[in-house]
Amino acid sequence: MPISPSSAAQAARESVAQRLRELRADAGISGSELASRCNWSHPKTYRIENARTPPSVDDIRRWCEACDAPGQAADIIAQSRNAESMYVEWRRKVRAGLKQLQNSYLPLFKATKLFRVYSSTLVPGLLQTEGYAMGLLSSITDFRDIPNDVAQAVAARLERSRILHEPGRRFVLLVEESALRHQVSDADAMAAQLGYLLTAGSFSSVALGVIPMSAAERSIWPMETFHMYDEALVSVELLSARVTVTQPSDIALYEKAFDQLRSIAVYGSEARALIVKAIDAL
Repeated sequence: MPISPSSAAQAARESVAQRLRELRADAGISGSELASRCNWSHPKTYRIENARTPPSVDDIRRWCEACDAPGQAADIIAQSRNAESMYVEWRRKVRAGLKQLQNSYLPLFKATKLFRVYSSTLVPGLLQTEGYAMGLLSSITDFRDIPNDVAQAVAARLERSRILHEPGRRFVLLVEESALRHQVSDADAMAAQLGYLLTAGSFSSVALGVIPMSAAERSIWPMETFHMYDEALVSVELLSARVTVTQPSDIALYEKAFDQLRSIAVYGSEARALIVKAIDAL
């Protein structure tokens, strides 16, 4: 079972806190003494050591100097930055509109050879048509009350999806059958979207699996949408934030979950039959 993404981010923060706590203990000084050397209050030391407050770059440098270990500062700073980047609030990412968010993924997409996506609620972004994306991104814009650049964001998303046709990349995309039924746009746009899935499933670089709602005794439950980029990174989408998972042990959990989800999906003609069934239900 993959751990909660927010828990993974907190665990990374706690790892930084533990490392600082051990550094102080190894130096043989108390929390009060460290606070005095760093010229801050003892409660601040307590908050940092218990992962209540993330340390700043300056905090870490002062801490290491107080413990006579300035050489460790750079490594702990990097660890802390990674911990804080794991949990990125959506409101910070979208405050300038959705086009910028779409374009922010381009470097990661360009560096990835194997894309693995599981979506429990929506058609994966890489397979979204213009009408479907327009309906979805319009809803997100209204819900979050952010600048309306939906047309530009949709164009950026469609441009980004061209990567499906670039040689040397593979895409394994899994969707719950229920995701085919969620109407995020009008009936015509939904029909066009589902029709495109029938085509996209035949792309040589794409393996499209649909997990049937009727799957008996499924070995793993529906979960949050997540994207795996090679074996280096997992991005998990929550309502309030995007969580980036980079710890090898956590990535391994998502790989295990993906493999189990993949094993209960259907492909080819069976997947097409479920897509046609969703079209007929419009």
